[in-house]
Amino acid sequence: MTDDTQTGTRTIVISGGTDGMGRALALGRLARGDTVVAIGSNAAKGAALTREAGTSRLTYLRADLSSIAENRRVAAEITGRFPAVDALALFANRVAKYRRETVDGLESVFATYYLSRHLLSHALLPALAAAPRPVIVSVAGVGATAGAVSWDDMQLTRQYGMVAAQLHGGRCTDLLGVAFAREETRVPFVMYHPGFTRSGDTSFLNPVLKTVMYGLRVFAKPIAKSVAPIHDWIDRPPATPLTADDRGKPVDPSLKTLDPGDAARLADYTAELLRTVSVRKGS
Repeated sequence: MTDDTQTGTRTIVISGGTDGMGRALALGRLARGDTVVAIGSNAAKGAALTREAGTSRLTYLRADLSSIAENRRVAAEITGRFPAVDALALFANRVAKYRRETVDGLESVFATYYLSRHLLSHALLPALAAAPRPVIVSVAGVGATAGAVSWDDMQLTRQYGMVAAQLHGGRCTDLLGVAFAREETRVPFVMYHPGFTRSGDTSFLNPVLKTVMYGLRVFAKPIAKSVAPIHDWIDRPPATPLTADDRGKPVDPSLKTLDPGDAARLADYTAELLRTVSVRKGS
């Protein structure tokens, strides 16, 4: 479904836009006549997307979104070129088998999965607010209740696990949407859990797990099916500040993972973290 009054007039920014669902969304919006900015860290994948797109309406920006400075750089570049952004789609996430620190001294999954979404959402807010019908769509695991925010060890320095880090990042991302919607009503925020989809990087898995995942792909949803609701939200942004969708079903806002008090607590932690990093790096 499309909204003919809007088709061909939008600028869409996609983090994690060169692979999986992000890539599919980028190509889908280009096919609709939109202008797309795809952010990704892999130059080869960026070049492949550019070749397949075959249009100047695609801009590929290479960036390591685990870096605070890189998020701010690409946001400044986008707002410098596009005074209005109609949609921001957030896919960026990177699984890490072992704990790794970023250039800012932060745990890498937290930095990419949660913090980059916080930074881009807020840095692009003026451009989003300048669009007639803007929307932010964050693709993560809303509705899931496994895992928790590790309040006493936010950077997972004492105990790290690949799955635990993903769950921690996911629960932080849930709270990002709650905090954003409470602070900002001009731009609706959609949190979307597409479910198991035939996308994603499995190169970090050992051979046995790779084989298992390959076998399970037969039960996974096609990328096009998982991306379809995102097209609908871009074409017709919700009227409410916050939408939470878990595989096509609305998420109960009273869910413990969406607690407004925890959302405010995480927002305060993030503000202090950014101040601390800025002082440490002298920026």
